[in-house]
Amino acid sequence: MTLEPVHMRKISELAKRIDATYDPDEQKTAADIYKLLKELTVEGKVILQAIDRLYRGVVRTELMAQCEDPYPLTYACDSGSTNPMTYDNGVFVDFCHCALAATPTNLELHRHRTIVCSTYSSSFKTAMPTTNGWESFDDGWGRAKLIKIEPDELEKRVPDLVHSLCIYLVESEHILFMLEKIDPSGFFIMDGPLYPKQLMYWMVISNKEVKIKQNKYAQVILQNYINIMDYFLEKKTPVIGFVKNPVDVQIMNALKIKKVPFDLPWILDSQFFKNVLKYPQTLSSKGSSFKSKLTSLSANGYISYTNWFHQPKKFYENLLNSTSPFAVESSFRHKFPPEDYAICFFMVYEPSKKSVFKIEAPYGLIKDEKIRQSIQKKVLFDISINRSPLTLTKADSIAKIRKIEKKEIDTQFVNMNPDLNFNDSRWDSRYET
Repeated sequence: MTLEPVHMRKISELAKRIDATYDPDEQKTAADIYKLLKELTVEGKVILQAIDRLYRGVVRTELMAQCEDPYPLTYACDSGSTNPMTYDNGVFVDFCHCALAATPTNLELHRHRTIVCSTYSSSFKTAMPTTNGWESFDDGWGRAKLIKIEPDELEKRVPDLVHSLCIYLVESEHILFMLEKIDPSGFFIMDGPLYPKQLMYWMVISNKEVKIKQNKYAQVILQNYINIMDYFLEKKTPVIGFVKNPVDVQIMNALKIKKVPFDLPWILDSQFFKNVLKYPQTLSSKGSSFKSKLTSLSANGYISYTNWFHQPKKFYENLLNSTSPFAVESSFRHKFPPEDYAICFFMVYEPSKKSVFKIEAPYGLIKDEKIRQSIQKKVLFDISINRSPLTLTKADSIAKIRKIEKKEIDTQFVNMNPDLNFNDSRWDSRYET
Protein backbone atom coordinates (compact mmCIF):
# COMPACT_ATOMS: atom_id res chain seq x y z
CA MET A 1 0.00 0.00 0.00
CA THR A 2 1.58 3.31 -1.08
CA LEU A 3 -0.91 5.54 0.79
CA GLU A 4 -0.93 4.96 4.51
CA PRO A 5 -3.74 6.17 6.80
CA VAL A 6 -1.89 9.39 7.60
CA HIS A 7 -1.68 10.21 3.87
CA MET A 8 -5.35 9.38 3.28
CA ARG A 9 -6.38 11.60 6.20
CA LYS A 10 -4.59 14.56 4.65
CA ILE A 11 -6.04 13.88 1.20
CA SER A 12 -9.49 13.59 2.78
CA GLU A 13 -8.99 16.94 4.51
CA LEU A 14 -8.07 18.62 1.22
CA ALA A 15 -11.02 17.03 -0.55
CA LYS A 16 -13.43 18.29 2.10
CA ARG A 17 -12.12 21.83 1.69
CA ILE A 18 -12.85 21.68 -2.02
CA ASP A 19 -16.25 20.08 -1.42
CA ALA A 20 -17.17 22.90 0.96
CA THR A 21 -16.95 25.39 -1.93
CA TYR A 22 -20.05 23.88 -3.55
CA ASP A 23 -22.70 26.54 -4.03
CA PRO A 24 -26.31 25.24 -3.99
CA ASP A 25 -27.37 28.40 -5.83
CA GLU A 26 -25.75 26.88 -8.94
CA GLN A 27 -28.86 24.73 -9.26
CA LYS A 28 -31.12 27.77 -9.46
CA THR A 29 -28.67 29.48 -11.81
CA ALA A 30 -28.92 26.52 -14.18
CA ALA A 31 -32.71 26.73 -14.14
CA ASP A 32 -32.61 30.47 -14.85
CA ILE A 33 -30.15 30.02 -17.70
CA TYR A 34 -32.34 27.30 -19.17
CA LYS A 35 -35.00 29.95 -19.86
CA LEU A 36 -32.51 31.71 -22.15
CA LEU A 37 -32.43 28.67 -24.43
CA LYS A 38 -35.88 29.38 -25.84
CA GLU A 39 -33.90 31.32 -28.42
CA LEU A 40 -30.17 31.85 -27.99
CA THR A 41 -28.60 34.36 -30.36
CA VAL A 42 -25.05 35.58 -30.93
CA GLU A 43 -24.24 38.53 -33.17
CA GLY A 44 -27.91 38.69 -34.09
CA LYS A 45 -27.92 35.10 -35.40
CA VAL A 46 -29.87 32.23 -33.85
CA ILE A 47 -27.55 29.41 -32.82
CA LEU A 48 -30.07 27.48 -30.69
CA GLN A 49 -33.83 27.54 -30.29
CA ALA A 50 -36.43 25.39 -28.61
CA ILE A 51 -38.67 23.49 -31.01
CA ASP A 52 -42.32 24.10 -30.20
CA ARG A 53 -41.82 25.08 -26.54
CA LEU A 54 -39.26 25.04 -23.75
CA TYR A 55 -39.87 22.35 -21.14
CA ARG A 56 -38.35 19.62 -19.02
CA GLY A 57 -40.06 16.28 -18.57
CA VAL A 58 -39.79 13.27 -16.31
CA VAL A 59 -40.97 9.67 -16.77
CA ARG A 60 -41.16 6.77 -14.34
CA THR A 61 -38.93 4.03 -15.70
CA GLU A 62 -41.16 1.28 -14.32
CA LEU A 63 -44.23 2.62 -16.10
CA MET A 64 -42.35 3.48 -19.29
CA ALA A 65 -40.93 -0.04 -19.51
CA GLN A 66 -44.47 -1.44 -19.46
CA CYS A 67 -45.42 0.52 -22.58
CA GLU A 68 -45.38 -0.95 -26.06
CA ASP A 69 -42.10 -0.44 -27.94
CA PRO A 70 -42.80 2.37 -30.46
CA TYR A 71 -40.33 0.73 -32.89
CA PRO A 72 -39.96 -3.00 -32.17
CA LEU A 73 -37.66 -3.27 -35.21
CA THR A 74 -34.47 -1.41 -34.31
CA TYR A 75 -31.04 -1.17 -35.94
CA ALA A 76 -27.79 0.13 -34.49
CA CYS A 77 -24.36 0.73 -35.99
CA ASP A 78 -21.08 0.80 -34.08
CA SER A 79 -17.37 0.60 -34.85
CA GLY A 80 -14.41 -0.87 -33.02
CA SER A 81 -10.84 0.36 -33.32
CA THR A 82 -7.30 -0.67 -32.45
CA ASN A 83 -6.69 3.07 -31.95
CA PRO A 84 -3.64 4.49 -33.73
CA MET A 85 -0.56 2.31 -33.26
CA THR A 86 2.88 3.78 -33.94
CA TYR A 87 5.99 1.97 -35.15
CA ASP A 88 9.66 2.84 -34.92
CA ASN A 89 9.86 3.67 -38.64
CA GLY A 90 7.43 6.55 -38.04
CA VAL A 91 4.32 4.87 -39.48
CA PHE A 92 0.93 5.35 -37.78
CA VAL A 93 -1.70 2.64 -38.32
CA ASP A 94 -5.33 2.33 -37.20
CA PHE A 95 -7.74 -0.53 -37.94
CA CYS A 96 -11.48 0.11 -37.61
CA HIS A 97 -14.19 -2.51 -37.93
CA CYS A 98 -17.89 -1.70 -38.33
CA ALA A 99 -20.99 -3.85 -37.80
CA LEU A 100 -24.75 -3.43 -37.76
CA ALA A 101 -26.98 -5.05 -35.14
CA ALA A 102 -30.74 -5.55 -35.10
CA THR A 103 -33.52 -6.26 -32.64
CA PRO A 104 -35.00 -8.80 -33.15
CA THR A 105 -31.63 -10.39 -33.81
CA ASN A 106 -30.77 -10.91 -37.48
CA LEU A 107 -27.62 -13.03 -37.80
CA GLU A 108 -27.26 -12.43 -41.54
CA LEU A 109 -27.31 -8.69 -40.95
CA HIS A 110 -24.77 -9.08 -38.15
CA ARG A 111 -22.39 -11.05 -40.39
CA HIS A 112 -21.86 -8.18 -42.85
CA ARG A 113 -18.70 -6.27 -41.89
CA THR A 114 -16.59 -3.40 -43.20
CA ILE A 115 -12.92 -2.93 -42.25
CA VAL A 116 -10.77 0.13 -42.98
CA CYS A 117 -7.08 0.55 -42.20
CA SER A 118 -5.74 4.11 -42.26
CA THR A 119 -2.05 4.93 -42.35
CA TYR A 120 0.26 7.92 -42.17
CA SER A 121 3.99 8.47 -42.60
CA SER A 122 5.77 11.80 -42.84
CA SER A 123 8.23 10.19 -45.28
CA PHE A 124 7.63 10.82 -48.98
CA LYS A 125 9.58 7.62 -49.73
CA THR A 126 7.10 5.32 -47.99
CA ALA A 127 5.02 3.66 -50.74
CA MET A 128 1.88 2.50 -48.93
CA PRO A 129 0.02 -0.23 -50.92
CA THR A 130 -3.40 1.42 -50.70
CA THR A 131 -6.61 -0.09 -52.03
CA ASN A 132 -8.38 1.49 -54.99
CA GLY A 133 -11.72 -0.25 -54.53
CA TRP A 134 -12.97 -2.67 -51.91
CA GLU A 135 -11.41 -6.07 -51.24
CA SER A 136 -14.08 -8.68 -50.59
CA PHE A 137 -13.62 -11.41 -47.95
CA ASP A 138 -15.68 -13.99 -46.04
CA ASP A 139 -17.50 -15.09 -49.22
CA GLY A 140 -18.70 -11.55 -49.86
CA TRP A 141 -20.03 -10.88 -46.34
CA GLY A 142 -17.16 -8.51 -45.63
CA ARG A 143 -15.11 -5.90 -47.44
CA ALA A 144 -11.93 -4.03 -46.57
CA LYS A 145 -9.88 -1.03 -47.68
CA LEU A 146 -6.40 0.36 -46.96
CA ILE A 147 -6.05 4.15 -47.16
CA LYS A 148 -3.35 6.69 -46.33
CA ILE A 149 -2.95 10.31 -45.34
CA GLU A 150 -0.32 12.03 -47.45
CA PRO A 151 2.84 13.40 -45.75
CA ASP A 152 2.01 17.00 -46.65
CA GLU A 153 -1.52 16.78 -45.21
CA LEU A 154 -0.49 16.60 -41.54
CA GLU A 155 2.21 18.06 -39.33
CA LYS A 156 0.35 17.73 -36.02
CA ARG A 157 -2.71 15.96 -34.55
CA VAL A 158 -1.56 12.84 -36.40
CA PRO A 159 -3.09 10.15 -34.10
CA ASP A 160 -6.41 12.05 -33.86
CA LEU A 161 -6.82 12.42 -37.60
CA VAL A 162 -5.54 8.96 -38.53
CA HIS A 163 -8.29 7.68 -36.22
CA SER A 164 -11.00 10.12 -37.35
CA LEU A 165 -10.49 9.36 -41.02
CA CYS A 166 -10.53 5.63 -40.33
CA ILE A 167 -13.54 5.39 -38.05
CA TYR A 168 -15.76 7.84 -39.95
CA LEU A 169 -15.00 6.21 -43.30
CA VAL A 170 -15.71 2.71 -42.02
CA GLU A 171 -18.94 3.82 -40.31
CA SER A 172 -20.34 5.84 -43.19
CA GLU A 173 -19.40 3.25 -45.81
CA HIS A 174 -20.89 0.38 -43.81
CA ILE A 175 -24.17 2.22 -43.25
CA LEU A 176 -24.44 2.98 -46.99
CA PHE A 177 -23.51 -0.65 -47.71
CA MET A 178 -26.36 -1.88 -45.48
CA LEU A 179 -29.17 0.57 -46.29
CA GLU A 180 -30.74 -1.68 -48.93
CA LYS A 181 -30.76 -4.52 -46.40
CA ILE A 182 -32.73 -2.74 -43.66
CA ASP A 183 -36.49 -2.26 -43.34
CA PRO A 184 -37.39 1.46 -43.59
CA SER A 185 -40.19 0.94 -41.07
CA GLY A 186 -37.55 0.43 -38.35
CA PHE A 187 -35.59 2.78 -36.11
CA PHE A 188 -31.87 3.44 -36.73
CA ILE A 189 -29.28 4.34 -34.07
CA MET A 190 -25.77 5.58 -34.78
CA ASP A 191 -23.25 5.32 -31.96
CA GLY A 192 -22.07 8.84 -31.21
CA PRO A 193 -22.85 12.11 -32.99
CA LEU A 194 -24.88 12.27 -36.18
CA TYR A 195 -21.95 13.78 -38.09
CA PRO A 196 -18.13 13.42 -37.89
CA LYS A 197 -17.65 16.53 -35.76
CA GLN A 198 -13.92 16.14 -35.07
CA LEU A 199 -13.12 15.72 -38.74
CA MET A 200 -15.39 18.64 -39.66
CA TYR A 201 -13.62 20.83 -37.11
CA TRP A 202 -10.18 20.23 -38.61
CA MET A 203 -11.51 20.65 -42.14
CA VAL A 204 -13.03 24.02 -41.22
CA ILE A 205 -9.94 25.40 -39.47
CA SER A 206 -7.54 23.80 -41.96
CA ASN A 207 -4.10 25.45 -41.82
CA LYS A 208 -0.54 24.77 -42.93
CA GLU A 209 -0.10 22.16 -40.18
CA VAL A 210 -3.43 20.39 -40.72
CA LYS A 211 -4.49 20.15 -44.36
CA ILE A 212 -6.87 17.24 -43.96
CA LYS A 213 -9.51 19.05 -46.02
CA GLN A 214 -7.50 18.24 -49.16
CA ASN A 215 -7.55 14.51 -48.38
CA LYS A 216 -9.87 12.78 -50.86
CA TYR A 217 -11.35 10.48 -48.24
CA ALA A 218 -12.22 13.40 -45.95
CA GLN A 219 -14.42 14.75 -48.75
CA VAL A 220 -15.88 11.29 -49.41
CA ILE A 221 -16.79 10.90 -45.74
CA LEU A 222 -18.80 14.12 -45.57
CA GLN A 223 -20.63 13.31 -48.80
CA ASN A 224 -21.37 9.86 -47.35
CA TYR A 225 -23.11 11.39 -44.34
CA ILE A 226 -25.20 13.63 -46.59
CA ASN A 227 -26.19 10.53 -48.60
CA ILE A 228 -27.09 8.67 -45.41
CA MET A 229 -29.34 11.52 -44.27
CA ASP A 230 -30.91 11.66 -47.75
CA TYR A 231 -32.02 8.05 -47.36
CA PHE A 232 -33.63 8.57 -43.95
CA LEU A 233 -35.23 11.88 -44.91
CA GLU A 234 -36.65 10.37 -48.09
CA LYS A 235 -38.02 7.28 -46.32
CA LYS A 236 -39.03 9.29 -43.22
CA THR A 237 -37.26 6.62 -41.19
CA PRO A 238 -36.17 7.81 -37.73
CA VAL A 239 -32.39 8.06 -37.35
CA ILE A 240 -30.55 9.30 -34.27
CA GLY A 241 -27.02 9.78 -33.06
CA PHE A 242 -26.87 8.48 -29.48
CA VAL A 243 -24.06 10.39 -27.76
CA LYS A 244 -23.11 8.66 -24.50
CA ASN A 245 -20.40 11.12 -23.49
CA PRO A 246 -21.27 14.54 -24.94
CA VAL A 247 -18.42 17.06 -24.84
CA ASP A 248 -20.04 20.01 -26.64
CA VAL A 249 -19.28 23.52 -25.39
CA GLN A 250 -21.46 25.42 -27.86
CA ILE A 251 -24.03 26.72 -25.36
CA MET A 252 -21.51 27.65 -22.67
CA ASN A 253 -19.36 29.48 -25.23
CA ALA A 254 -22.35 31.38 -26.61
CA LEU A 255 -23.47 32.45 -23.12
CA LYS A 256 -19.96 33.68 -22.31
CA ILE A 257 -19.81 35.68 -25.54
CA LYS A 258 -23.19 37.22 -24.70
CA LYS A 259 -21.87 38.04 -21.20
CA VAL A 260 -25.09 36.91 -19.52
CA PRO A 261 -25.60 38.19 -15.94
CA PHE A 262 -24.97 34.76 -14.41
CA ASP A 263 -21.93 32.98 -13.09
CA LEU A 264 -21.09 30.10 -15.45
CA PRO A 265 -19.17 27.45 -13.52
CA TRP A 266 -19.53 24.81 -16.24
CA ILE A 267 -17.18 24.12 -19.13
CA LEU A 268 -19.26 21.47 -20.90
CA ASP A 269 -22.87 21.85 -21.97
CA SER A 270 -23.54 18.40 -20.50
CA GLN A 271 -22.53 19.64 -17.01
CA PHE A 272 -25.07 22.41 -17.33
CA PHE A 273 -27.81 20.06 -18.53
CA LYS A 274 -27.08 17.62 -15.71
CA ASN A 275 -27.78 20.41 -13.20
CA VAL A 276 -30.92 21.44 -15.07
CA LEU A 277 -32.31 17.91 -15.16
CA LYS A 278 -31.11 16.69 -11.79
CA TYR A 279 -32.12 19.75 -9.77
CA PRO A 280 -35.26 21.30 -11.30
CA GLN A 281 -36.27 24.63 -9.76
CA THR A 282 -38.93 26.02 -12.05
CA LEU A 283 -42.36 25.02 -13.22
CA SER A 284 -42.78 23.23 -16.50
CA SER A 285 -44.80 24.95 -19.19
CA LYS A 286 -47.74 22.68 -18.37
CA GLY A 287 -47.89 24.31 -14.96
CA SER A 288 -47.03 21.27 -12.85
CA SER A 289 -43.94 21.37 -10.67
CA PHE A 290 -41.13 19.37 -12.18
CA LYS A 291 -39.34 19.44 -8.84
CA SER A 292 -42.34 17.96 -7.07
CA LYS A 293 -42.50 15.18 -9.62
CA LEU A 294 -38.88 14.24 -8.99
CA THR A 295 -39.04 14.35 -5.21
CA SER A 296 -41.97 11.95 -5.30
CA LEU A 297 -39.86 9.35 -7.15
CA SER A 298 -37.13 7.03 -5.91
CA ALA A 299 -33.55 8.08 -6.63
CA ASN A 300 -33.22 5.82 -9.66
CA GLY A 301 -36.86 5.37 -10.60
CA TYR A 302 -37.06 8.10 -13.19
CA ILE A 303 -35.52 9.59 -16.32
CA SER A 304 -35.62 13.33 -16.90
CA TYR A 305 -35.25 15.00 -20.28
CA THR A 306 -35.46 18.28 -22.15
CA ASN A 307 -37.48 19.45 -25.09
CA TRP A 308 -36.02 19.24 -28.59
CA PHE A 309 -33.64 22.01 -29.67
CA HIS A 310 -32.80 23.14 -33.19
CA GLN A 311 -29.16 24.13 -33.72
CA PRO A 312 -28.92 25.91 -37.10
CA LYS A 313 -25.44 27.40 -36.54
CA LYS A 314 -22.24 26.33 -34.83
CA PHE A 315 -19.09 27.80 -33.31
CA TYR A 316 -15.62 26.65 -34.12
CA GLU A 317 -13.17 29.51 -34.19
CA ASN A 318 -15.90 31.53 -35.92
CA LEU A 319 -19.66 31.34 -36.18
CA LEU A 320 -20.60 28.91 -38.99
CA ASN A 321 -23.84 28.90 -40.94
CA SER A 322 -24.54 25.21 -40.45
CA THR A 323 -24.15 22.30 -38.04
CA SER A 324 -24.09 19.76 -40.88
CA PRO A 325 -21.29 18.94 -43.38
CA PHE A 326 -22.42 22.02 -45.30
CA ALA A 327 -20.43 24.00 -42.72
CA VAL A 328 -17.31 22.67 -44.48
CA GLU A 329 -18.45 22.74 -48.10
CA SER A 330 -21.59 24.05 -49.75
CA SER A 331 -21.16 22.01 -52.94
CA PHE A 332 -22.07 18.56 -51.60
CA ARG A 333 -24.81 16.76 -53.54
CA HIS A 334 -28.08 16.72 -51.62
CA LYS A 335 -31.77 15.96 -52.18
CA PHE A 336 -33.27 18.27 -49.57
CA PRO A 337 -32.80 21.91 -48.53
CA PRO A 338 -29.51 22.38 -46.60
CA GLU A 339 -31.39 23.44 -43.44
CA ASP A 340 -32.97 19.95 -43.25
CA TYR A 341 -29.54 18.49 -42.42
CA ALA A 342 -28.98 20.75 -39.40
CA ILE A 343 -28.66 19.07 -36.01
CA CYS A 344 -31.55 18.90 -33.57
CA PHE A 345 -31.16 17.35 -30.13
CA PHE A 346 -32.61 16.72 -26.73
CA MET A 347 -30.85 15.71 -23.51
CA VAL A 348 -31.64 12.83 -21.16
CA TYR A 349 -30.47 12.39 -17.57
CA GLU A 350 -30.23 8.80 -16.32
CA PRO A 351 -29.73 8.96 -12.53
CA SER A 352 -28.63 5.39 -11.83
CA LYS A 353 -25.46 6.05 -13.86
CA LYS A 354 -25.47 9.80 -13.17
CA SER A 355 -25.13 10.16 -16.92
CA VAL A 356 -26.34 12.69 -19.45
CA PHE A 357 -27.02 11.49 -22.99
CA LYS A 358 -27.42 13.68 -26.05
CA ILE A 359 -29.81 12.49 -28.74
CA GLU A 360 -29.23 14.02 -32.18
CA ALA A 361 -31.39 13.88 -35.31
CA PRO A 362 -31.68 15.90 -38.56
CA TYR A 363 -34.07 18.85 -38.66
CA GLY A 364 -35.74 17.40 -41.76
CA LEU A 365 -37.23 14.68 -39.53
CA ILE A 366 -37.67 16.61 -36.30
CA LYS A 367 -39.75 19.40 -37.85
CA ASP A 368 -42.47 16.75 -38.18
CA GLU A 369 -44.19 16.71 -34.78
CA LYS A 370 -45.30 13.08 -35.03
CA ILE A 371 -41.79 11.85 -35.84
CA ARG A 372 -40.30 14.14 -33.19
CA GLN A 373 -42.53 12.71 -30.46
CA SER A 374 -42.10 9.10 -31.59
CA ILE A 375 -38.28 9.39 -31.50
CA GLN A 376 -38.40 10.85 -28.00
CA LYS A 377 -40.73 8.11 -26.79
CA LYS A 378 -38.55 5.38 -28.33
CA VAL A 379 -35.38 6.72 -26.69
CA LEU A 380 -37.04 7.02 -23.28
CA PHE A 381 -38.48 3.51 -23.67
CA ASP A 382 -35.08 1.99 -24.52
CA ILE A 383 -33.32 3.77 -21.63
CA SER A 384 -36.06 2.68 -19.21
CA ILE A 385 -35.57 -0.95 -20.25
CA ASN A 386 -31.78 -1.17 -20.44
CA ARG A 387 -30.29 2.18 -19.22
CA SER A 388 -29.08 2.58 -22.84
CA PRO A 389 -30.47 1.18 -26.10
CA LEU A 390 -30.18 -2.62 -26.14
CA THR A 391 -29.55 -2.74 -29.90
CA LEU A 392 -26.66 -0.32 -29.53
CA THR A 393 -25.18 -2.56 -26.84
CA LYS A 394 -25.44 -5.46 -29.28
CA ALA A 395 -23.66 -3.49 -31.99
CA ASP A 396 -20.89 -2.56 -29.56
CA SER A 397 -20.31 -6.21 -28.61
CA ILE A 398 -20.14 -7.25 -32.28
CA ALA A 399 -17.89 -4.42 -33.51
CA LYS A 400 -15.48 -4.07 -30.58
CA ILE A 401 -11.84 -4.98 -31.20
CA ARG A 402 -10.71 -6.48 -27.92
CA LYS A 403 -7.36 -6.14 -26.22
CA ILE A 404 -6.25 -9.67 -27.08
CA GLU A 405 -7.15 -9.02 -30.74
CA LYS A 406 -5.20 -5.76 -30.77
CA LYS A 407 -2.13 -7.63 -29.54
CA GLU A 408 -2.54 -10.25 -32.25
CA ILE A 409 -2.88 -7.56 -34.94
CA ASP A 410 0.34 -5.97 -33.67
CA THR A 411 2.21 -9.26 -34.08
CA GLN A 412 1.38 -9.31 -37.82
CA PHE A 413 3.99 -6.59 -38.34
CA VAL A 414 7.29 -8.48 -38.54
CA ASN A 415 9.45 -5.84 -40.23
CA MET A 416 8.17 -2.88 -38.19
CA ASN A 417 8.70 -2.75 -34.44
CA PRO A 418 6.17 -1.14 -32.08
CA ASP A 419 7.25 2.31 -30.92
CA LEU A 420 6.99 1.65 -27.19
CA ASN A 421 7.61 3.91 -24.23
CA PHE A 422 8.06 3.15 -20.55
CA ASN A 423 4.33 3.32 -19.74
CA ASP A 424 3.55 0.88 -22.56
CA SER A 425 5.84 -1.63 -20.90
CA ARG A 426 4.73 -0.87 -17.37
CA TRP A 427 0.96 -0.68 -17.86
CA ASP A 428 0.50 -2.48 -21.19
CA SER A 429 -1.17 0.79 -22.28
CA ARG A 430 -0.55 0.30 -26.01
CA TYR A 431 -3.60 -1.94 -26.22
CA GLU A 432 -5.95 -0.05 -23.95
CA THR A 433 -9.17 1.33 -25.45
